[in-house]
Amino acid sequence: MIKVLVVDDDFMVAKVHSGYVARVEGFEVVGVAHTGADAIRAVDELRPELVLLDIYLPDMDGLSVLRQLRASTERPSADPDVIMITAARDLDTVRGAIRGGALHYLIKPFSYDALRDQLENFRSLHQKLSELPGDSPAAQQDVDQLFGTRSRSTAPPPKGLATETAEIVERILRETTAAGEDVSATECADAAGVSRVSARKYLEHFVTSGRAEVRLRYGNTGRPERRYRWTH
Repeated sequence: MIKVLVVDDDFMVAKVHSGYVARVEGFEVVGVAHTGADAIRAVDELRPELVLLDIYLPDMDGLSVLRQLRASTERPSADPDVIMITAARDLDTVRGAIRGGALHYLIKPFSYDALRDQLENFRSLHQKLSELPGDSPAAQQDVDQLFGTRSRSTAPPPKGLATETAEIVERILRETTAAGEDVSATECADAAGVSRVSARKYLEHFVTSGRAEVRLRYGNTGRPERRYRWTH
């Protein structure tokens, strides 16, 4: 069984999410925490393999908890994976979760099916890791499977665009689209930590390759603003 810690300041929401987890085969909730400090203590004591982590906690925000879990050298055997579970939709928070190493970011409210899909993805990853020999170096095909092999039809970034930045922009597009929103080049640039011109190049690359779409938002004056959504 994969051990899960649920962290949410709302007792009823934590109960609902715990119920969702219990319905997915192969997972068990080993603890529930309602503050950041309790979450960190629970990780030390319960050794969960996965943490469902809220952003809005009474004593510290979830990103601070995530950073503490990743930075600590005192808990080498307690380094769980994290899925952010939150109502926070701002791109700074999404970017912080990405850079902090969160596996995914689910925006509240979400359905049981949405969480189940993420848990099943995690279970698949967990199984693949357990099947690899621990004393041998990983082959490229093993790494591709763990990170998710790209489709053969997916065009690589053209010359002059970095793969790492393209992946960050892709995740920003995915998360904003999942939240029912779109994003401008300026907003994407702020979230990705690049210039607006650079962000526009990556966004247009995804449009050209058929993985994103663009629409024009007309204001009272000036040129219309280009807004992007993920479609792939």
